[in-house]
Amino acid sequence: MQVDFSVELGHGDEILELPWSSADGSTHYRDLKHFPDLLLEIEEANRFPELAEFLETINSRASIFESAKCDVWVSSELHPEEEIFGATHKFGGYIDLVCSDLISRVSLSDHEKMARRLIELLQCAPEIPASVEFLIRRCYFTQGSTPGEPIEGLYFTSYIFGLGDNEELARRQWSIALKLVENAIRQISALRDDGR
Repeated sequence: MQVDFSVELGHGDEILELPWSSADGSTHYRDLKHFPDLLLEIEEANRFPELAEFLETINSRASIFESAKCDVWVSSELHPEEEIFGATHKFGGYIDLVCSDLISRVSLSDHEKMARRLIELLQCAPEIPASVEFLIRRCYFTQGSTPGEPIEGLYFTSYIFGLGDNEELARRQWSIALKLVENAIRQISALRDDGR
């Protein structure tokens, strides 16, 4: 499994405003950490049970993260670095994660430490045709801030893909990779609870 992380805080890089809403208001942020029943309103979670399970775990009280946004797709367009798997399809997408701890939300060093630890844990996993990348990006938290003055912080975009010779095989590898990321997040969450 290919695993990596990078920091994207430059001008023109992706940013997130939380809570968010689409321009037409048809889709919007759902606070699954505090209102877990809203998981039923996430279209992707209804279509993909493995994603629903991941979101449930990530937004649990035991997790140091909460989800902000997600999407899933299948593609036959592979990046050059994915060609080593000899696959024709990739299945997966992204899940945006924010730290539940307000202090960690604004700390680049905390985000880098978490990303490095996640990478270390995932590198110990069995080799599978999958890729995981964590991007540290800028987030503007408007909830709980002074009107017109959002709190500038950070978030992770986690790209998780499985690769295979067809959509079904790629999805199976994505499911495994998703479970591996979920387990790694459980481990770093447990370490945080222990004060390590």
